[in-house]
Order: sequence, then C-alpha cells, then structure tokens
Amino acid sequence: MLGMIKNSLFGSVETWPWQVLSKGGKEEVSFEERACEGGKFATVEVTDKPVDEALREAMPKVMKYVGGTNDKGIGMGMTVPISFAVFPSEDGSLQKKLKVWFRIPNQFQSNPPVPGDDSIKIEERESITVFSTQFGGYAKEADYVAHAAQLRTALEGTATYRNDIYFCAGYDPPMKPYGRRNEIWLVKT
Repeated sequence: MLGMIKNSLFGSVETWPWQVLSKGGKEEVSFEERACEGGKFATVEVTDKPVDEALREAMPKVMKYVGGTNDKGIGMGMTVPISFAVFPSEDGSLQKKLKVWFRIPNQFQSNPPVPGDDSIKIEERESITVFSTQFGGYAKEADYVAHAAQLRTALEGTATYRNDIYFCAGYDPPMKPYGRRNEIWLVKT
C-alpha cells in the first residue's frame, strides 16, 4: 500500500505513445484520430457489476500491482491514460462488464513483473487507431455513455468504428480535484 501511495504522489508518469493522425469537429464536439502503440498491458476484467462499481473493484488491483504488489516488489511508475473497455448494448447503455487496460511502462515492456493477484493478467495488445474526444470532471458511467453518443454523432457519415466495444480513458489520480482529463475512444475499423 505504501508503494502505491508513494508511486501515485512521487512516481514517474509516462504517456502511452500515440500519434495524432487528424483532428476534426462537428458542432460542439472536437475529436482526434490517433494511432496508439500496442504493447504489454496489465488487465483486470470484472463482470456482473455496473461500470462504476466494477471500476471501484478493478482500479485498486491495478494500482497495487503498479505500486509494487508483484514478484519484483517494485513500483513501476504510472502510464497514462489508464483505459478500460466497455461493451455497449443496442440502446447505448453499457453491459455489466468491463476490462481495465494499464500499459506497462516502457522500461518493463520486455519483462513485466508478475502480478501478485491472480485476477491481473499480462496481455499483449496490437496497435489500434481510435477516434478520441476529451471531457473533464470526475467521470461516471452516464458521462461516458453521453460523450460516446456525442462522438458517434460527430463522426456520423465520415468514419467507421466498432459498435461492440469502446474505451474510456482517464489521466488523473483520484485526489486531483480540478482540471481532470477523461476521454472516449471509438476503435476505427
């Protein structure tokens, strides 16, 4: 626990590598098309719980792993954003399933520490191209759903993306009260 607190307050923060391919906007929604680098990720999947509740279960597990609850006993530093996959239903609401994806910092990509918690898996993910829009505040499920709908409307007729999954991303620790950054990523097809 001490490692997790020390890491979040004083640890290094690395940004997940991506390249902006284009920028656009429609009405009040601005967005970017980004090519996001793949790599190794620590993942936690939670099912049968609403998104907000599932995040409260999954995020501490990831933070403990990053903070040193691993076979090497070392804090790795943070990589932002932390993203999580959500699975929309036909009506746009979210299914009771999510998967948190924490990109392992570059220094540990070739040999990530083994998690001390069996619910954390290390997975390889290919590069992805996404359409991203940004918003502030302490995001909840309703915010993600609303911003995803706005982004879909802004992209209508101009882009294709997956309808069965999208990513929600956060850049800030919970103790940051102002200037928070959240994003929705629709995966380009």
